[in-house]
Amino acid sequence: MNNGGKQDTLRARWMRRGLDTHFSLPLFALLLLVAIWVVSFHEIDAEREHAREAAADTLREMLGTYEAQVARSLDGIDQTLRVLKYAVERKGALGALPELGREGLLPPGVVFVVSIVDRNGITVASNPRALSISVADQSYFKFHQERDSGSTYVSHALRDVANTEWHLHFTRRLDDDDGNFAGIVIVETDPAYFTSSYERSRLGEHGMLGLVGADGVVRALRIGDQLTFGQHVTTQDDLVKLPEGVRNYSGMRPLHGVPLNVLVGLDENEPMAGFERMRREKLWESAIASTVLVFVTALLWLWSWQGARSRAHVRRAQETYAAASAASLDAFLVMREVRDAAGDIVDFVIVDANQRAEEMTGHSKQELCGMTLCGFMPQARSNGMFGHLMHAMRHGGVHEQEWENTLPQIRARWLHQQVVPVENGVVAIIRDISERKLAEARMLHLAHHDTLTGLPNRILIADRLELTIAQAQRSGGAVLVAFIDLDGFKLVNDGLGHNAGDELLKVVAARMEGCLRAGDTVGRFGGDEFVLLLNGSGRAGDAAPVLERVREAVLRPVSLNGQDVQVSCSIGVAVYPGDGGDAETLLMHADAAMYRAKDLGKNNCQFYTSEMNAHIEEKLTMLEGLRCALDEGQFRLLYQPKVDLRDGSVFGVEALVRWDHPQHGVIGPDRFIPLAEESGMIIALGDWVLRTACLQNQAWQRAGLAPLRVSVNVSPRQFEESGLVQRVAQALQDSGMAPEWLELEVTEGVIMRDLQQAVAKMAEVRAMGVSLSIDDFGTGYSSLSALKSFPISTLKIDKSFVRDLGRSSGDEAIASSIIGLAHRLKLRVIAEGVETEQQRSFLRDNGCDEMQGYLFSRPVSPEQLLTLLPPPVTAAPVLRRLRVVT
Repeated sequence: MNNGGKQDTLRARWMRRGLDTHFSLPLFALLLLVAIWVVSFHEIDAEREHAREAAADTLREMLGTYEAQVARSLDGIDQTLRVLKYAVERKGALGALPELGREGLLPPGVVFVVSIVDRNGITVASNPRALSISVADQSYFKFHQERDSGSTYVSHALRDVANTEWHLHFTRRLDDDDGNFAGIVIVETDPAYFTSSYERSRLGEHGMLGLVGADGVVRALRIGDQLTFGQHVTTQDDLVKLPEGVRNYSGMRPLHGVPLNVLVGLDENEPMAGFERMRREKLWESAIASTVLVFVTALLWLWSWQGARSRAHVRRAQETYAAASAASLDAFLVMREVRDAAGDIVDFVIVDANQRAEEMTGHSKQELCGMTLCGFMPQARSNGMFGHLMHAMRHGGVHEQEWENTLPQIRARWLHQQVVPVENGVVAIIRDISERKLAEARMLHLAHHDTLTGLPNRILIADRLELTIAQAQRSGGAVLVAFIDLDGFKLVNDGLGHNAGDELLKVVAARMEGCLRAGDTVGRFGGDEFVLLLNGSGRAGDAAPVLERVREAVLRPVSLNGQDVQVSCSIGVAVYPGDGGDAETLLMHADAAMYRAKDLGKNNCQFYTSEMNAHIEEKLTMLEGLRCALDEGQFRLLYQPKVDLRDGSVFGVEALVRWDHPQHGVIGPDRFIPLAEESGMIIALGDWVLRTACLQNQAWQRAGLAPLRVSVNVSPRQFEESGLVQRVAQALQDSGMAPEWLELEVTEGVIMRDLQQAVAKMAEVRAMGVSLSIDDFGTGYSSLSALKSFPISTLKIDKSFVRDLGRSSGDEAIASSIIGLAHRLKLRVIAEGVETEQQRSFLRDNGCDEMQGYLFSRPVSPEQLLTLLPPPVTAAPVLRRLRVVT
């Protein structure tokens, strides 16, 4: 359908809905509600405006009345000032008031105070009589002194010694005969005088009457019963703004001839009180009318909705079919019921179908229409399809089901069916879900299999082991669980890259699968760990051939990136029910047996024994003790001398750590160093060894001994730490030892893990002045091209090549080759593990520079080392200073 057709259909649908009563009725009611409230608010707004206009008219009337009252009062005061000025100029300051009194021209003393002030600001006469004070510093005096304005000046409300009550000063200037300033005349009055006309009947409880100067300062202001003065007022939009923020209708007019304004205000609430009553009544009327309208509309809508619901139910089914069947990927079949003479439904006849139904059945629409369900698919009665349609007819609603198709008439493996009952029949919507089912199966496979090797993963292995144990419980059989770990895999992964490591795992997994019998299972447990589940009698002899085939298959070389690589495997076996009654216990015991195989040299198979648990517990106990050994000072350093083969002198020592366990005595490094490396505690222990060795060497030098070079071993984990260089620098700084007397020994296997990063780190150490030595040379994977780039000074021949010197021509050839190679690279050579005179003679004869071993000395304490060294220059107090306590 094109866009125009869709729009026409949508328009027709909305027009039909608009004609339905349950749609149009709420809209009509909504319009009435809007009309009610619009009219109500319009009337309220009109009344509000009318009330405001009435308030404004009242305000203008009162403002005019008050203006006239104040103007009369001010005219009287001004007239008094003029008369007083005239009298002073004619009779003098002392004679003016008595003459005016005799003539009855003075204002009443109860309301007004009349005063005469000379040019110096001194009050010379007053009526009623008051104290003679100086007003020279007052603003009204200075005003007339500085200018001859010829006008009356009105001061702010003031208090002084002569009149302690607040009062206003109305003043005029006095001139002498020459027109010079001769003083002022004053009429004082209470500010309340100008607000005494306040009437509550007109102004209300919070109305305003006031007198405001042209400068905006209030001379007198009455709001209700409160009289104030002195505050500033402003005007905005013809409204007076007071600091107190009183809401009012107000107005202000200037007085002619005087710098004053009259102020009148009405409390906003009082003139609008009638309007507020009307507004509340109007809102209540509108609310009641709206409630009645909503209630009546709801009743009518509910009645119309019930009728529309039944009509929509039929129309929805028709529209659903029409919309869905046209271009749907689902097959639609419209079927009408077929009844027998008794009125029972005995079949369904197809009356309509879409294109997808044609593709799924292989019949055209014309062929399908007229066919009965049971005639087209006779199996429908036996496989439940006919019963499903009947259930939908009886109960109504939408009914769904999925099933694996076995009918040859439908071209799909998995089907999903929806059945919707309609009048006298049903609509069946059938979807091909074969791809979804295949995807679910793939996802299930991925969830239970390793993505790299395709073997069962940890989850599936655990499930199969539980199932196998349950079967063995019922049958009385046995289950063998083998835990396999690849030996040397990490070295391949680090040396050749992760891609090579992944390829190695896939090859090994395929070889293991090829070694199994029917019913056995191999899975990848994680990393380079695999698990075998072997069904059998539980005897070692039954599993031994399979395990041996697996071990030999893993041992065969694998070509990775053009390079042959060989790894072995360590196998640990636990047997149900003797070694455990559940999957978790069997796996744990098989893992323990695997570690036992590694401890015995790797590349072998070990069956679980109860002693292995004791070994694991011992290992855990030692690990727990290791955590607090450093804090409790249980470690100590021994020093093994290094001897120059040419003259037999001791030129240096190697620092070797020992653990004085409080319960188990002295523990050698071969037992606790691997644990420290595995747990990460080697970092803290290595820092302690480095710092202690530096402090001890510095103590020897301070005691007068000839300088020795102390060698400290750096573990793989220490070397890979990013802060190694900073740790070495800190140890040198703390001890104060010169860097040339420190040598770090690093194994070549550690360097080859990440050659580029290792060489860069060694260069940083060498730049500090610290020497570097490669330990156990010949046992790793160093290449000559890499060796020449190492910033080292010494090669140490591993003791495995020194042990058989004089007896093994092969070891002699390797040792002499290492010595020659080192000398050509301008490196010194030291041999470790020298225990016989024959070994020393061979090394000396072949040019080896240095040696260390039991032939000269075992590792000794700092005090014992003194017997092997030349005495210091001052030997008396030296012994007490040779030992470093840390």
